[in-house]
Amino acid sequence: MKPGNRHCFKRLLGLLGVGLLWGTLSAGLAGSALPATLNGQSLPSLADILEPVIPAVVNIATSTRIQIPEHPLLSDPFFRQFFNFPEQQGGREREQKSLGSGVLVDAKKGIILTNQHVVGKADQIQVTLRDGRSIQAKLVGVDTGTDIAVIQVQAKNLQDLPLGDSDHLRVGDFVVAIGNPFGLGQTVTSGIVSALGRKGLGIKGYEDFIQTDASINPGNSGGALVNLRGELIGVNTAILARGGGNVGIGFAIPVNMARRIMDQLIQYGEVRRGVLGIQSQDLTAELAEAFALSIREGAVVVAVVPGSPAEKVGVQRGDVIVKANGHPIHGRADLHNTVGLSRTGEEIELEFMRAGDFKKVSVVIAEPGRARVAGEQIDGRLQGALLESSVDTEKTEGIHLLEVEPDSVAWRIGLRADDWILAVNRRGVASFTDLKSLLRRIKNKLLINIRRGNENLFILVR
Repeated sequence: MKPGNRHCFKRLLGLLGVGLLWGTLSAGLAGSALPATLNGQSLPSLADILEPVIPAVVNIATSTRIQIPEHPLLSDPFFRQFFNFPEQQGGREREQKSLGSGVLVDAKKGIILTNQHVVGKADQIQVTLRDGRSIQAKLVGVDTGTDIAVIQVQAKNLQDLPLGDSDHLRVGDFVVAIGNPFGLGQTVTSGIVSALGRKGLGIKGYEDFIQTDASINPGNSGGALVNLRGELIGVNTAILARGGGNVGIGFAIPVNMARRIMDQLIQYGEVRRGVLGIQSQDLTAELAEAFALSIREGAVVVAVVPGSPAEKVGVQRGDVIVKANGHPIHGRADLHNTVGLSRTGEEIELEFMRAGDFKKVSVVIAEPGRARVAGEQIDGRLQGALLESSVDTEKTEGIHLLEVEPDSVAWRIGLRADDWILAVNRRGVASFTDLKSLLRRIKNKLLINIRRGNENLFILVR
């Protein structure tokens, strides 16, 4: 082969070999009579990268006891007595099993990073290592907002995976996904980073996903997304397919986000999120034109909570936040993530634009406060209820009923202690102001949407 052709061939192997030749090798041809070299050139392979990585990815099997509700007639005392059915102590139970994956990130302490939806409700968690050992794991903590969980095993000779820096990822970077799809056992697939910073998918509350075309299927959840340096750069979490299979669109939680959550779960057993005390929206082209702004991206402050950390440092309605801790804020979701991933007491530097000028402030994230008010102060129809609400306007969890006095107005319309008021006449309620404003305008029929336990209900007030 001529030197010029040899150079082109080598370049072609370097560009295409990872996606094509390695895929062929992993399909089973590696065990056949393929040569180690071709025309004097080494064939590209990920084997050397994967050998130290694969033992750090574990298979997770969980079992959960689920209560099966009995037929409504069986809960009726008259029906039981009439047909002479014996009294039952609780409903029947069945065991639900599921499979997933995890990543060992600290071999000395046996710390495993995985998804909350894999282990969050499990009664038992069994971890199977690459060498075949099966170990009972304990749950350290979970965070539903990011779908991150931490479990721990006690074992020797574990292999962990070094953490990379997901902030340095670029679209087009080669990645490898390792997990336990369909319970088949450890499986490796390859692809590229298809997109970064995916938000607004409705998968979780804090979204900043890495999108990849590496095959991710059910069972891959909690597994590793690895770069070609053998570093963990993401935790596989979701697929975008109605049938639940791979269609070339998978999502992983960036390791930098996962690391922040993991540190809190290990230290506290929970994530202690603080509040900034503002409500924001995306800066659109129309708003930028209306405000005569030269910028086209940012988070517009639309409300500031009195006495909040944001108000104390001078943030005002109409300010457009463009950076937080030096990182660009493209819209509301970026600001939401920054605050949501910050610990209580942590200081954040905000850069914002006001009247054409850029300003900087440092604000300390505060503990989430809650306000309480008697129901009659909101509306007479809530007399007898004690209401509680978060003072963080970014949260939309609704209004919590701490107490409801028996035979009070609130009791008679059907409200009970520990209910959550989510909406009134199909309009969402996030604060006392929202609730008071809605009830002031609606004097006739009320349709109150509440959450009671694990159920959502409607209460009609005439």
